[in-house]
This record gives sequence, C-alpha cells and structure tokens, in this order.
Amino acid sequence: MKYKILLTGKNESIIDDFFVQMDEAFEAMTTSPRYEDVIRHVTCFAPEVFVYCLSNESRDDIIQMVSVKSKLDRISQVPMVIIGTQEDCEEFEAIAVNTADLALHRPVSVSTIQEKIIRLLKERRFQEAVDVQGTQAAERASVPGIRESGRHPAQAGGSSQRRHVLVVDDNTMMLKTIKDHLQGQYDVATAINGKAALKFLMKKKTDLILLDYEMPGENGVAVMEKLRSINGAKDIPIVFITGVTDMNKIKEALVLKPQGYLLKPIDRDKLLEKIARVLDKTEAGE
Repeated sequence: MKYKILLTGKNESIIDDFFVQMDEAFEAMTTSPRYEDVIRHVTCFAPEVFVYCLSNESRDDIIQMVSVKSKLDRISQVPMVIIGTQEDCEEFEAIAVNTADLALHRPVSVSTIQEKIIRLLKERRFQEAVDVQGTQAAERASVPGIRESGRHPAQAGGSSQRRHVLVVDDNTMMLKTIKDHLQGQYDVATAINGKAALKFLMKKKTDLILLDYEMPGENGVAVMEKLRSINGAKDIPIVFITGVTDMNKIKEALVLKPQGYLLKPIDRDKLLEKIARVLDKTEAGE
C-alpha cells in the first residue's frame, strides 16, 4: 500500500528522492508553498502527509505554513513533516512554533526518511483506533450490566467510573498535549472546532469542557453561547484555555461566566488542579 504524500519547498533534491527512491512507499505530488495552492491540492489529492522540504525558505513562506497547518488540522488532520538541515529546521520551528509534527535533519538517509514518515502515519492511525475504542468502551460502560476491565460503572464500595473531559481546540498539537496530561486520570475526547464539539454532545455526555478561546470561524465565546442554549449541555462546566494575555479580552470571555480559564502554554499541575476544583464544586452543587 502506498501512502499519499504532498510535497513543497525549495529543496528539489529531497523532492526528487520521494519520486525516484521512495516511489514504492509513497504516491507523491508537488505543490507551490502558496496557501491557496496547498489547500487546493489537499482538497483534490487528499494526501495522508504534507512534507515541507526546506532550503533557505523565506520568512514569509514559513509564516504562511502556520495557516496551512491550521487548515490541514481542520479539514483532514494531515500531519506536517519538515526536512532540512538542522539550521533550516530550527529556523522553521522558531518562526512557526508547534507547527511541524515531525522534523528530520539532514544529512539523513532516504531509508530513514521513509521509515520515520511511515512510523508517524502508523502511530496516528493507531491512536485514532484507540480513541474510537475508548469512546465505544465508555458507551458500553454506561449500559447496565456491561463492564470493562478496570472500568466499572459502580465498583464495590460505591466508587464511580472516571470523569469525562471534552477538549475543544483547533490546534492538534495542543489537543495531544492536553490529552497526554489528562488521560491518566480522566477519560478524554477531543474536537477541533465548535461544530465537532456540538456533534459530540448530541450523542454523548461529558463532565467538563476545556474550550479554546481563540479559534478560526467560531471563537470560544460563540461556541459557549451555543452550548448554553442546548438543554443537554447548558449546565456542563466550561474552562477557557487561551494564549491571550490581554486583560480586556479575558474580561470579555468571563462575561459568559465560565468556571475559569487557563493560559497557554498549559501547565499540567495547574490544569489538573483546576479541573479537580471545578468538578468538586459542580458535584457539591456550588
């Protein structure tokens, strides 16, 4: 089976390697680094991975990749890989922070490039399968008489199943980070925008929502207003997560009376402390 790969960047030698030396593993297509071209090719070609082959790329082109990655995450969850010298990769990551899912530094062999990209894709598929199984297990656990290993609706002594948290953020790296922080103590579902979150809540339940304040399209405030208008979701506690430090914007977010907010980058201890406090207050009816 070949993986579909979309290539761009000024390093033509790397691009040639994909067509000549890695053609058995990848079905490759090239595009210009222009935002419109990349998105058009993503829509038509439906790649499984997007690779940026670096060679003294301009700052403007690198900045544009942030918008490209955001769009990739929203429409198809396509990972971004960068390949170049260590200097090129470090410059990219300094400008486009947390944009690349994988960085490969040259000199690196063709076999290593192929191996690491395929491993990335397999790991993502595995994680998607685990997420689906986790959701199905949670649904089964809610049905009387069905029990999961280590996950009982009600165990001896009256303890209940783990609490559930829904994380809404358009940045997949942020979703992964928060999920890693929480999954040891909570069941976690993720959504890349408000529409996906609302669709989730039409079928399933959650105990708390972590909601990104700044998202393209509908921002966190707009999503929260919709949540508050839905009977099944209006009482779910909401905590904003935001990179905004402008107090006026924070006050704007607090007008809707969320149960709090956390600033990015997210500190794991503060995150766990905030969630525990909010859930304790909700349980106590405060």
